[in-house]
Amino acid sequence: MNMIRRTLDIDASTDARLNELAAERGQDVSVVLAEAVALLDSVIDIGNPDIAEDRRRLDEFNRTREGIPLHEVKAWVESWGTDSELPRPEARRIE
Repeated sequence: MNMIRRTLDIDASTDARLNELAAERGQDVSVVLAEAVALLDSVIDIGNPDIAEDRRRLDEFNRTREGIPLHEVKAWVESWGTDSELPRPEARRIE
């Protein structure tokens, strides 16, 4: 693989989390970053965003006011693979 050296400015908490993730996986930080970029690329089409779909979802939320608060989604995802994995949060009316 052709390696390229880059210098990034990141905050201390991001650096600490990168180091934690790398240690947990027994990988180098560069591998963790490469996997994160690959994952981001697989779920977000930055070059061709689907604005119509975003608008449809926003309109649906404005109509029903149903959704899942972000902090609940984050807690659920963070619990994956632990002994205390949380159930999938349910959408509900948000005021």
